[in-house]
Parts: sequence; C-alpha cells; structure tokens
Amino acid sequence: MNSAIGIVLLSMEQVEEQLHYVIRRIKEIRREKSISQLELSLKTNMSQSFLASLEGGKKQPSVLTLLRIARALEVSPKAFLPEIDDKKTKDEIKDTIINLIRSL
Repeated sequence: MNSAIGIVLLSMEQVEEQLHYVIRRIKEIRREKSISQLELSLKTNMSQSFLASLEGGKKQPSVLTLLRIARALEVSPKAFLPEIDDKKTKDEIKDTIINLIRSL
C-alpha cells in the first residue's frame, strides 16, 4: 500500500458493533450526568424523538450530531469512541478513527 494512511477494511458486522458502541456511550454518559432526553434535546436543538430513535438504534448520528451532543454533555467527542489500545501505532489509531467516522 503506497498511501500515507493505510485503509483498514472492516466487515459490516464490525462497523455495526462500533456504531452500537458509540450509541451506547451517548446514552451511558447522558444517564451518568442525570440528563433526560428532553433536556438533551433542548441543549442540542434536536427533537426528543430523534434522540430516542438514535439511542434506540433506529437512526445513525452524523459527525455534526456527535459534536453537538458532546458539547451539550460537556464531554470530548472521544468519549463516545472505543478505547484505543496503547500499543497501536499512530497510523493504526488514525485508521481506526477514520473508519469510525466513515461508519457513521
């Protein structure tokens, strides 16, 4: 592979697992902070039904949606992503992040 950043191909199952992880983290963090879906909807200017659909796995968040939710919950967007193995190289970490973003 001659590109500066190698592409890691993920199976659809892996993409789905990562997406479900992100959605679970949104819900976990919201609950840890004792914020209702209604409160989050007001803070993000998103409908409560959209947030319920998102948390229920019926909708997929865009990057902008993740950024708005992170800001409203006062966390870094990284809080929604799976922990990265410290033994991975920077290129492997970049690949993981790129693939997560592509899967959204």
